[in-house]
Amino acid sequence: MNPFAHLEEEIQSWKDAGMYRQLTEIESEQGARVVIRGKEAIQLSSNNYLGLTTHPRLRKAAIEAVEKFGAGTGSVRTIAGTFSLHEEFERKLAEFKHTEAALVFQSGFTANVGVVATILSAEDVVISDELNHASIIDGIRLTKAGRRIYKHVDMEDLEKALQETQSARMRLIVTDGVFSMDGNIAPLPQIVELAEKYNAIVMVDDAHASGVLGRNGRGTVDHFDLNGRVHIQIGTLSKAIGVLGGYVAGPKVLREYLIQRARPFLFSTSHPPAVTAACLEAVNVLLEEPEIMERLWDNARFFKEGLSRLGFNTGHSETPVTPVIIGDDALTMKFSDALFEEGVYAQGIAFPTVQKGKARVRTIVTASQTKEDLQQALAAFEKVGKELGVIS
Repeated sequence: MNPFAHLEEEIQSWKDAGMYRQLTEIESEQGARVVIRGKEAIQLSSNNYLGLTTHPRLRKAAIEAVEKFGAGTGSVRTIAGTFSLHEEFERKLAEFKHTEAALVFQSGFTANVGVVATILSAEDVVISDELNHASIIDGIRLTKAGRRIYKHVDMEDLEKALQETQSARMRLIVTDGVFSMDGNIAPLPQIVELAEKYNAIVMVDDAHASGVLGRNGRGTVDHFDLNGRVHIQIGTLSKAIGVLGGYVAGPKVLREYLIQRARPFLFSTSHPPAVTAACLEAVNVLLEEPEIMERLWDNARFFKEGLSRLGFNTGHSETPVTPVIIGDDALTMKFSDALFEEGVYAQGIAFPTVQKGKARVRTIVTASQTKEDLQQALAAFEKVGKELGVIS
C-alpha cells in the first residue's frame, strides 16, 4: 500500500495541466539581474523593491553584528533570546511608523497569524476583504471570532457588515494596504471613516507598501495621512526592507499582550543578530536615501506605460506590483517559460494563489534596474506576447 498515492495522483494532474512548478534555484545575489541555471536574466519576480538585499550599508551592519553577537541567539525572546539589538530596532521601528510601540515576528505571515489569532475571541468579529493575504485568512481560521468577508474594496458591503455586527464586543476590519497579486491600494480613508462611524478598529497589512508608499516608505497609513487613526499596522521586513521578518506597530498595550500570548512569538527563536542589525540599518537608509524610492517609482511608471502601450492587460495596478493578466493557467506558465528563454525571469501565478481564470505573470520592478533593463524586458514581453497570441 502506498499511503501517498493520492498525493502523487494530484501532483500528476498538475503536471498534465501545465501548472506544476519546480523551485527556481538562483545562483547569484538577488539583484536587478540574476543567474538561473547558468543563464543571466532580468529579475522581475522578487520583492526586493529598493535593492536593499545587497545594499553595502546593510551588508556591513550584518557582518558587524555577527562579529559582536554571533551567528544566532539561542533562545526565544521571552526566555533568553532578547538582545539589546532587538529592543533598539523595535524602538526605531515604532518611531519610524509614528506608533507607541512595535514588535517583530519571524515573518510577515506569522505576524498576521499571531495578531488575528491572539487578540480575537468568540465575543468578537473580524471583517476581512475577500482578497486579503493568505496569512490573514489563516489567522482568521485560528480564531473563534465571528467572521464576515466583504467584497473586494467594496465600501457598501463593508458598511453592511459593520451594521450587521454591532452586538460584537470588538469588530476588527482587516485589509491589505497594497494587494499583492493586483497592485491596487486599499481605500483606507473610507475604511477608517466607516470604522470611526461604527466604533470598529482597523488593521492594515502593509507588506507590499512598507518601503514603497508614504513618506520615506512608511506605508499606506502615512500615504493617506492617517497616522494615529489606524490601530494596528502589520509590515514585513522581507520585501522592500530587504532582509527577513515581520512586525506589528501600534499601541503599547498591544505589544504587551502579544508578548504574553502570541504563540508564533512565544515559540519561535528570535532573529539572528545579522538580520536584526541589517533591518535596523535599512530603516536608516529609508530615512537618509529617499532617492531610492524615487527611482523605484520612476521605473514602475516607465514599465507600466510600456506594457499598456503594447496592449497587455495590467488590471487595476497602482503600484510597482504590475500583473500581466492572461487568464488561462497553462498559457500563463508557457508565457513565463518563454520569457525566461528571452532573458527575463517573471513567474506565472495561477490557481490557487489567484482565482481560476485570473492567471497572470506578476511583475515587480525594482529601484536597481536601469531603463535599458526594462526596455529589454518590454521587448521580450512584446515578442512572447505576439508569438503566443496574447497581444496582436
